[in-house]
Amino acid sequence: MIKMRRLIQFIKDWTLPVSIVTGSFLYLVFAFIPALESAATVFAPILDAALPLFMFLVLYVTFCKVDFRKLIPVGWHLWIALSQVLMVAVVIGVILTFHVTGETLILLEALLTCIICPCASAAAVVTQKLGGDLEEMTTYTFLSNFLCALLIPVCFPLLDAGAGLTFWSAFVMILYKVCLVLVVPMLLAYITKHWHALCRFYQWVISVDNLSYYLWGCSLLIVSGTTVKNIVHAEVAVSFLLLIAVLALILCLIQFVIGRYIGHFFRSTINAGQALGQKNTAFAIWIAYTYLNPLSTVGPGCYILWQNIINSVEIWRHDHAIKRINE
Repeated sequence: MIKMRRLIQFIKDWTLPVSIVTGSFLYLVFAFIPALESAATVFAPILDAALPLFMFLVLYVTFCKVDFRKLIPVGWHLWIALSQVLMVAVVIGVILTFHVTGETLILLEALLTCIICPCASAAAVVTQKLGGDLEEMTTYTFLSNFLCALLIPVCFPLLDAGAGLTFWSAFVMILYKVCLVLVVPMLLAYITKHWHALCRFYQWVISVDNLSYYLWGCSLLIVSGTTVKNIVHAEVAVSFLLLIAVLALILCLIQFVIGRYIGHFFRSTINAGQALGQKNTAFAIWIAYTYLNPLSTVGPGCYILWQNIINSVEIWRHDHAIKRINE
């Protein structure tokens, strides 16, 4: 009984790494054991359908706790957005100035997708766990997605792989995805919060501790398996994959550090760090596969592992500090 409690507590303390390891391990088991091949075929479409459902529920539960009257832009939003634009401009400038091709181009495209993609929708979940401002983070999530909708149609046609991309088609497509991913769960959360008939259900949703966090852990389990699948099936040398992984780690650390540095001027270190460092890597993988070299998807695939390891360490340190204060 004691061992079971310790196991449960360990999973609670390290939900994100446990999800990553479990998702990766399960994919490898089903992929490389022939006897499980038929089971893998059955589960694949179920998991594909479950992922957007989990992400929807994560945001719905999170938005139920948002004070919608406080969703207004603040100072650090502008500086984080400018930092993102500057880093995108640097990468695009290097590619165009030096006429980069081959594997070097794939490396830069992999990094570009990790910079240009919007702030992760689930960043608000981590921000709340770390004691940050939920409303400020939610506001920036919307602003970040709109910025992404502007940057991609402007930047990608400059690259050879994105030559067929027009501004308005990409802009409308991205805004459509933003509406599905962000606006719909927010509207439903607003209705749940303010409709008297759903008052009891609303109270139950906000009363469950860390509900959105554990739902996010479930979605991360699925995403981790997909990431390992992309890496395993990437037709390139292992050394090149390792190089992409290392560069993705360095970029991840740089974006978190820059974000936290900007945030300390506004007393929003946690919020700004999450805003610039935590990326919607599922979206990054999609745009890389659709408009750039498919191998560049390995970059955001590795980035999702690094950013969640960083998040896990931050959450552990925050919880540990609170426990010491309470003691």
